[in-house]
Amino acid sequence: MMARRKISLGELAEKIDITPANLSILKTGKAKAIRFSTLEAICKELDCQPGDILEYREGE
Repeated sequence: MMARRKISLGELAEKIDITPANLSILKTGKAKAIRFSTLEAICKELDCQPGDILEYREGE
């Protein structure tokens, strides 16, 4: 989604007020949880729905 919107990780992190390191953890799927406020900010900035950026993986 970031590529479609032509926005870098650093730029998105700055716009949603999160550290690039924490956004990278979310992006790589290594995060154990995400706050709804963070998810909302990402979706608002990227003009998308949560289902556009989240993926369910069974057993993980």
